[in-house]
Amino acid sequence: MKEKIAVLMGGRSLEREVSLRSGTRVCDALSERGYREVPLDVTPELVATLRSERPDAAYIALHGKDGEDGAVQEVLEFLGIPYTGPGVVASTLAWDKAVSKRLFREHGIPTPAWVTFSTAAFKQMGAATALDLVPDAVGGFPLVVKPSEQGSALGLTRVTEASELPNALMNALSYGDKAIVERWIEGTELAVSVLDLGDGLQVLPPVEMVAKSGLFDFSAMYTPGETDYYVPARLTPEIEAEVRRLAEQVHTLLGCRHVSRVDMVVAADGTPYVLECNTSPGMTETSLLPMAAEAVGIGFQELVEKLARMALDGLE
Repeated sequence: MKEKIAVLMGGRSLEREVSLRSGTRVCDALSERGYREVPLDVTPELVATLRSERPDAAYIALHGKDGEDGAVQEVLEFLGIPYTGPGVVASTLAWDKAVSKRLFREHGIPTPAWVTFSTAAFKQMGAATALDLVPDAVGGFPLVVKPSEQGSALGLTRVTEASELPNALMNALSYGDKAIVERWIEGTELAVSVLDLGDGLQVLPPVEMVAKSGLFDFSAMYTPGETDYYVPARLTPEIEAEVRRLAEQVHTLLGCRHVSRVDMVVAADGTPYVLECNTSPGMTETSLLPMAAEAVGIGFQELVEKLARMALDGLE
């Protein structure tokens, strides 16, 4: 048998069920490849279990809070256990969309205009009295309101008029302490995955998502049949080259390693806008990273093993 790998999944985030699906598939793939997989739900017993099991590496199949924000990465580093995916700093930067969007803007990466509101801004600073300024600040309606620190489009609302904004903000802030109000860009939605497997960056073919509901939200992401996918995306060669370049730039800027997935939208005029970077892409049956890898001949088991080997071999 090959090395022992702890597969971290579940936890208490709102994406728990998706994480369990990802983790189960990862465990099956590792088992098929001859590894000794140890499926571990993230509970208060996690550290004790890791110390007892003494795995050679950890495969992070967690999504959402505590799994993508640098928390579990810090624990694993403290325990001296190598792990898959980006490190603490990159995970923290990518998790907070308000911070990563500022970095995008500072480095010339196009991202939709936005403003950020915190719970403190409303409770202690009276920000609610200035909501009338929001449309002009971001370029008018429609808008999208979403939590700054959340995944899988949880808490996302499309807003078409001023009267809808307060409720949309309350909804987003119910998921965390900060919310982003962002200009809605009508166009082609893309996910561009980047692999960093020790021999240079490999940008996988962009995946185009067309949600039948018109909104690529949690339901559209994880309900089979709710979204049509095109791999590679239906882009001109020039636009495809640009979105690939941007994905590589974002991956490098945030300091990612092993893997990332950069979500974008291409406007009607052909301009691509970066929305966010995901540092623990889903590995479910409908997830975008496995689709993109399959398009270049990397099957699911091979993809999982490649990522596991990056951790096992100590490659940055």
